[in-house]
Parts: sequence; C-alpha cells; structure tokens
Amino acid sequence: MFGPQDMTIGNPLSVMLKFTIPLLLGNIAQLLYNTVDSIVVGQYSGINGLSAIGVTMPIQFMFAVFFMTVGTGVSVMVSQYFGAKDKENLSRTCGQSIILILAATLFATILGVILTNPILKAINCPEDVFQNASDYLFIMFLGFVGMGFYNIISGILRGLGDSTFPLIVLLGCTVLNIFLDIWMVAPPERLWGIGLGWGVAGAAWATIIAQTISAIACIWRLLRMKETVTINRETMKLTKKIVFQIVRIGIPSGLQQMIMSFSFVLVQGLINKVVIPLEGASYNVMNSIFVTVNTAVMRVDGFAMMPAKTFNQVASTYAGQNIGANKIDRVMKGTWICLAMALGISIVVVIAILFNGPTLISWFVNDPDPKLMEKIIEVSVQMMRIMVWGYIIMAVANTIGGVMRGAGDTIAQLYIMVATNIVIRIPLTFLMVHLSKTPDYPEGKPEMFFYSMLIAFGLNVIVSCIYFATGKWRTKSVIQQNQLNG
Repeated sequence: MFGPQDMTIGNPLSVMLKFTIPLLLGNIAQLLYNTVDSIVVGQYSGINGLSAIGVTMPIQFMFAVFFMTVGTGVSVMVSQYFGAKDKENLSRTCGQSIILILAATLFATILGVILTNPILKAINCPEDVFQNASDYLFIMFLGFVGMGFYNIISGILRGLGDSTFPLIVLLGCTVLNIFLDIWMVAPPERLWGIGLGWGVAGAAWATIIAQTISAIACIWRLLRMKETVTINRETMKLTKKIVFQIVRIGIPSGLQQMIMSFSFVLVQGLINKVVIPLEGASYNVMNSIFVTVNTAVMRVDGFAMMPAKTFNQVASTYAGQNIGANKIDRVMKGTWICLAMALGISIVVVIAILFNGPTLISWFVNDPDPKLMEKIIEVSVQMMRIMVWGYIIMAVANTIGGVMRGAGDTIAQLYIMVATNIVIRIPLTFLMVHLSKTPDYPEGKPEMFFYSMLIAFGLNVIVSCIYFATGKWRTKSVIQQNQLNG
C-alpha cells in the first residue's frame, strides 16, 4: 500500500481496488481545497464572494493546460515504462519532467497575471464581483508553480501504482487548508477576534500555501524511491527522445483541456448575463443569482464527477502498465471491471444528490435575505436534476477515455472533444439560450445551459464507444513507438 504497485500481475479486481480506494479518497481531499474556499467564502462573504470564485474557475482551468500538457504525457510514459520494467527511460522521464513542469508553470503564471483583468472584462464579469474575482485569480496564478508540481508529481506516483502516499499528503494539507481558510477569510468579529478578514483573497492564499506544501512532500517522496526511479543531474538533462514523446502524448490532451476550458469561458460569458426574476430585488442582485447558482452547482458537480475522474485515472494507470507489459487481454478484462465500478458508484452519487439537493446547496450559500436564499436553492435544485444524468454518462466516457489515454492514444480524444464541445455544444448553447428568451428571462432561461451540456455528454460517450470498439488505440503505446523507431 505504501510503495509502487505492479498492476500487471494478480487478480485485476483486487489490484484495482487496492489502487482505487486511496485514489478516490485522495481526489475527494484534493477537491476539498477549492470546495472549502467556496463554503468558507459563501458563509463569511455571502453570494458576492462565492460568485467571484465561480467566475474565475473556467479561467484557471484554461491556464492550467500549460502544466497539464506535461502531466498527461509524463503519467502515460511512467505507467508504460514501469510496466515494461524499463528503469532507465522511467528515470529519464521523471527527471526531465521536473524541468518541463517548472518552465510550464512559470510561463502560465506570467501570462495569467498579465491577462487577469482583460479576461474578466471580456467575459462580462458582473461589476459588483469584479474586484474580488480579480484578487482571487491574481493570487491563484502566483501559486501555479506549487499547483503544477503537486498535480504532476502526484500523477507520477500514481503512474507507479502508489496512490496511498498522495492520499496521506492530501489529507494533512486539506486539514491545513481548512484551518487557513477560516483564519484568513473570517473577519475578527466572527472568529473570536483572531480572524484576518481577508475575504476572497484569504481563500486564495490558503489554497496555494496548502498545495505548495503538498508539492514539496510529493517531490520528497519521488526522490526517495531510488529502487524504482533515479533522479539526478543526468536524468534531468532534456533529451529529444523523451521530450518528443511527452509532447506527442501531452499536446493533444493539453489542447483538449484548453479548448474545453475556452468553451466554458465562452459559456461563462453568457451565464454572467442571465437575469433571474425575483420580486423586489435590484437588477444587480437578479444578475448575480445565476452566477451564484452555477458556482454552487459546479461545486456539487465536482464531487459528483469524482467517480468518473477517479476511474479515468485508474483505467489509465492500469492500461498503461499492462500495455507496457504487452498484456492486452488483461487490459480488456480490467476495462469492464473498472466500468462496472464507475457506474455503480455514480448511481449511488446521483441518488444522494436527488434526495439531498437543498442541503448540499445550503453548504455553499449563506445570505440573510430569506427570499433570495429560497430562490437560489430553488433554481440550483432544478439545475442539479438536469445534471445528474450526465454523471452516469461520463462514468462510461471517462473510463473508456482513461484506457485510451493509458495506451498513449490522446489524439482521438481531442477530436471527439472538439466535435462534441466546440462544433456542437457551443453553437447549441447559444441557440437554445436565444430561443428561450422571454420578458421574464431577457437573456434566456438558465436550464438551457445544462441541457446543452447534457446533450454534449451523450454525444461524447456514443462516439467514444464507437472508436474504442475499433481497437485502433492499441497501436499507440510508447513502447511500440520506440520499437518502430529502432
């Protein structure tokens, strides 16, 4: 449980469960970083602070593409080289990834700091939340180096089959994050006189401090795994072969993440304009309601999508190791097991959301106006009832996508994503929103955003299943490419 796990031997269900449980708990702990921000800010700063965080999320995802590109390529190569028992190339991949991570995160930080305010203006960020959103985003960009190193180094550890150590690190740093959040966000009068009262900015500082500590711990762990991987000056020297392989695998996933995030930014621009009618409320309040609703729903969505995300990582690591070991039959057996587990947990999550929607939303939103709170919860529950079906759909798509990514086939997923989210979803969203405009909803009905997303999810899983059935993904492994290149 506390070292690299060889997933090419043993009962597939047993080895995947051993890997999945700490990974799932770790993903939940990681998600708690930003979720705690939203809960604490929502309770102490109201809907204005919560809306500010919600507006920034698609922008953060868009800039994270710079280090996620490196992360995807590295994690696939690590799992395949580990499965092939190729310590030399495994060590070079891990060593060179450190240099690439540093370069990618510094570039993202500089670009993000420069473009923070122009992007917020371009997506019609509501005036009353603009400053909070700008402060939060600026600070988060300053912490991108720690965020990037944590995400990629922990991904390397998982590629080696070690999901337990990242879990331990995350649990400790999540507790730290909660403590820092409350201390930095809460005003003195609401925290026994010791609160710093930094508001939204305090939530950002708490997050980046905790993630930086997580990154340092994971780097320390990787450096100590000398029997499995060697990190020194020699293995950290950039080589054409390793860098090319990381780029070949990572760029399609990076582009996929960037295009997906860009589509969310475009949609966020429409969301920021939606007006929810509420008797007696000012225009600014009615304009902020759906931004708050969308933020709260997306926080719940983060937990609901956790099974799909987790089994995407499980399928990727399992497939990568077994493809590296040239055990294709074992890959297929594991795929069906992983798919069954992902569907089972997703169904349980959907049932929990359907029965506890109002309670979940109330965790994130706190406003003294009972009419406003009632409206926010009412609209949020309506949106969640649409979204729940997408969680079951994406459990299938992400599991299959994880197998293809573990095999090194990332370009096909890029094409599928572009077709379903850019070619179809964005125009469909604009059309549905436009056609739903009424005197009460002059900027369109809010449910149209979620219906269009659900349609895109459905098309994604259909196309992914068809491509998976062709078996073309089996020919994209790093090991095979090395053999072809001599």
